Amino acid sequence: MDLPIPFQVERALKKLGRDLSLARRRRKLTQAMLAERIGASVATVRRIENGHPGTAIHLIVRILDVLGELDRVNLLLDSSRDGLGLMLMDEQVPERVRRPDPDKGVM
Repeated sequence: MDLPIPFQVERALKKLGRDLSLARRRRKLTQAMLAERIGASVATVRRIENGHPGTAIHLIVRILDVLGELDRVNLLLDSSRDGLGLMLMDEQVPERVRRPDPDKGVM
């Protein structure tokens, strides 16, 4: 069962595609040249640049590598910058920590 793609996700995919297209053209690469370098077809590159939701993520990462922007993948959801995740984690930090009971075998 395929769920419909939320509007904000579709919009983000289209923006990513436009950005990848612009970065490719700034580097004077044709779609055919990029396709050859990532091991895909020109039609696949075209779908990526059009924001098609069925694109394999490894192809997008390969494009970033060809464009010299692979380090950006590490920033996608860097756990040290995940404000919501850190906030949720902090909510579970106990108010105080008690000394473990040596009779229970816990260190």
